[in-house]
Amino acid sequence: MSDSTRKSASHYAIGKKNPNLPFHPAVRAGDFIFVSGQVPKDENNNMISGTIEEETLATLKTIARVIADEGATLSDVVRITTYLEDTRDFGRYNKAFLEGIGDAVLARTTVEAKAVINTKIEMDAIVYKPLPAGK
Repeated sequence: MSDSTRKSASHYAIGKKNPNLPFHPAVRAGDFIFVSGQVPKDENNNMISGTIEEETLATLKTIARVIADEGATLSDVVRITTYLEDTRDFGRYNKAFLEGIGDAVLARTTVEAKAVINTKIEMDAIVYKPLPAGK
């Protein structure tokens, strides 16, 4: 993180910003981490194209990688909004989501979104991970 992305000791950008986009992968604000919309990508940031099940699990892994730098895991997620390209995929997506999210206790909304381009799914998330004492 560069100093230009730090607003304060408890408000700062997380992750490497794409220079072509006007936002960061995530932002910490106090004890919360707000994760921007994420799509299915591998560890090298390459898009993954597959079934809705594969893309759902890959998107959850993408979120996990974004929040890992802050010591958070998917079990710290308190809210996810999912944007599906096609709501006919809902049942298969829901089954994969349950598999991928583990024992997280969270709120969730799922909507169909025509703005989901070149992927079947996009998710944003809110994470509750208290800042370490003294930070």
